[in-house]
Amino acid sequence: MDSLATLDYPAMGFSIRYDYGLFKQKIVENQQVELADDWLETGEVFLMPRSDKTFKVCLGGKIEQEYVDGKFKFYHKNANVINATAYDLMIPGYDSKAVSTLRLWRASPAVDIDMRHFSQGDYMAALRAKTEAEVISKVLYPADEHDSGKQLRVSQQYMLVSASLQSIIKDHLKNFGTLDNLTEKAAVHLNDTHPALAIPELMRLLMDEYNYSWDAAWSMVTTACAYTNHTVLVEALESWDENLIRFLLPRIYMIIKEIDRRFVEETNQKVGEYIADHQRVDRMRIINGGRVKMANLSVIGCHSVNGVSQLHGDIIKRTVFNDFYTLTPNKLRAVTNGIVYRRWLNQSNPLLTEFITSLIGEGFKKDASELEKLMQFAGDKTVLNKLDDIKTQNKVALRDYLIATSGQKLNADSRFDVQVKRLHEYKRQLLNVLKIIHEYLNILDNPTKSVTPQTFIFGAKAAGGYYHAKRIIQLINCLGAEIAKNNAVSHKLAVVFVENYNVSKAERIFPASEVSQQISLAGKEASGTGNMKFMLNGAVTFGTIDGANVEIGEAVGEDNIFNFGLKTEEVEALWRQGYISANYYLASDKIKRVIAIGMTPGNVINRIFCNRPAPSTVAAS
Repeated sequence: MDSLATLDYPAMGFSIRYDYGLFKQKIVENQQVELADDWLETGEVFLMPRSDKTFKVCLGGKIEQEYVDGKFKFYHKNANVINATAYDLMIPGYDSKAVSTLRLWRASPAVDIDMRHFSQGDYMAALRAKTEAEVISKVLYPADEHDSGKQLRVSQQYMLVSASLQSIIKDHLKNFGTLDNLTEKAAVHLNDTHPALAIPELMRLLMDEYNYSWDAAWSMVTTACAYTNHTVLVEALESWDENLIRFLLPRIYMIIKEIDRRFVEETNQKVGEYIADHQRVDRMRIINGGRVKMANLSVIGCHSVNGVSQLHGDIIKRTVFNDFYTLTPNKLRAVTNGIVYRRWLNQSNPLLTEFITSLIGEGFKKDASELEKLMQFAGDKTVLNKLDDIKTQNKVALRDYLIATSGQKLNADSRFDVQVKRLHEYKRQLLNVLKIIHEYLNILDNPTKSVTPQTFIFGAKAAGGYYHAKRIIQLINCLGAEIAKNNAVSHKLAVVFVENYNVSKAERIFPASEVSQQISLAGKEASGTGNMKFMLNGAVTFGTIDGANVEIGEAVGEDNIFNFGLKTEEVEALWRQGYISANYYLASDKIKRVIAIGMTPGNVINRIFCNRPAPSTVAAS
């Protein structure tokens, strides 16, 4: 939003005004504990309530229809009606007259209290509608391992797209008086599949509320909408139970069914009569096997589909959307993610920003290509020494901050090696930990050997129900405790886990970092932007050939990025031939030794391996 305003684009973003974030992370006895994260406690002051921007959203109920004057009319009966009220956050651009608006929706009941139940003394029933409505905007990413969680997530997604599209249409009509030119004046961008319901909802609004025909509405929808895909992970490509959509969004379900029917009919005519072709059509269907596939809906309903790095764009063409790419090759493309460097350099690293300004002027603050002017100082020892001094000051600042806020002590004279991001197995924090254990054992073998002191810094939240990820957090903390109590090692090696990692802490960590760990399994980290923020602040990248690492390497040169491991196609080939991790364990004395430390009785790390399986199984997990 900052960049759009800075570049003078008239843009508006839409999301939900959540009361609570994902969770506030506390580390208790080396383990993650999730607490409520009250976002509005300090953030509400920046939001402007817009009571004039309230729209009704219908959930549940049933659809009745009648044929009038040659057209079907649809009526939503017995729906649970909620109000979506806008709260606006104004985001001014840098050195620009433009201001972007981030519009956040708060859910509330259309009827605050059921007086009939209240008069009968059933006070809980009287307030049920209020509770059910307000829970929609209560918590970011509610757990959806159960049916009620799935229903809540779909309700959140539908409220977001319905209220947002009603707002777009209302503003457009106010300015132009007609929707015939909607696609000339408005573009609707779907950031991943969470807002995919915008496609059938825009169809519903155009047809049911504004009397456009199916063909006219579909042409407008597919012209206006574009979709960014963020992942190739199957578990992250959203799909919902068909019965859930039918029950919760009956009119939307009807429209999705018709989109699917027409797509199959049109595509079958294109691909011919071969069985293999019809199997391909089945894979592209929106509704298949009792599931509604939101990624397929997004691809079918949008004129443009992009991956978030050049590598990711190639991967989606070759894998998850290959059938669509074969059918409509010009639709799929790559647009690499970016970062707002005014935040991740100018704001978070004022010392470096001030020094850069003294060298090349202020032009870089609005035009990042101006940073190339720094290349003239590549061999200037005075400049390089100043950069070292700035890095040291930032490391000391991070050390002092952690001492003051958590009591954790960092050795500012050590090298800060950092891996901070959402904790997920494919991001391979565990691989990093195994490497650190190997370093630890090497120091124990030769305690007098001269080595560069290293501090490994982790920061990550694991999803509340993600058992393995939470165990990795426990392992990191246990390893840090084990090393800290060994005086012969602790001055050479340290492991620190930063509790409740968030954007505010990231602004302190990135400027102090010297090594950036970007070691996701090749082909799985679609882009990543942390790698960009680290590099912008002068940390060299140690990583796999994945996501935006590829393009960063092209920009900064091989001496500033250190890649290792398999390439995407090699990972896919290994997976096809059969990957058995136990074989690597059995063939490597180093891996065996690293795993064995968890088996040592009395070792603090041993707590992680209580009731542990056999060593080969541990290696496989």
